[in-house]
Amino acid sequence: MKIVVAFAVKEEVVDIPLKDAIIIPVITGIGKANAAFSLTRAVLLEKPDMVLNVGTAGTQKHSVGDVFACSHFIDRDLSHLNLPGITSELYTKTLLFNPHGVINTGDDFVTDSEILQGDVIDMEAFAEALVCKKMNLPFVSVKYVTDIVGKNSLKAWEDKLSDARKGLQRFFESC
Repeated sequence: MKIVVAFAVKEEVVDIPLKDAIIIPVITGIGKANAAFSLTRAVLLEKPDMVLNVGTAGTQKHSVGDVFACSHFIDRDLSHLNLPGITSELYTKTLLFNPHGVINTGDDFVTDSEILQGDVIDMEAFAEALVCKKMNLPFVSVKYVTDIVGKNSLKAWEDKLSDARKGLQRFFESC
């Protein structure tokens, strides 16, 4: 099976030791537009069997160090628009893991304590899920919680990247 693995930044890259899989890593850049563009280009060039998003996230409900595999996505930037044809929530099919969480995606690094839907909060997953849904590709996102929204800062995220790589590596080695 050929899998494109999307990472937002090089500091999130980990080895994905999946048996019988050809892994194609892609650094998408931060944010929904960068993620959608970079992933679309990779999918068109590589023609994978599925896409895996791997990275870090914040949370309001869980603990630093928790890992979530998700196939349910919310776009917090679009969720308050009540316009026909606007998709702000979607589910993806997946071939790997046992999805058990919801990702809330938006184009900002959330630092205030406004209550948001979902288990984890990121800046890319919804856009990548939408690309895969439109291209009929299985998609799952695996996120390591690096920070508690409203209690930590961008600096806290940067300080936790090493822990995130170790935690994500343990997750994939246990699969």
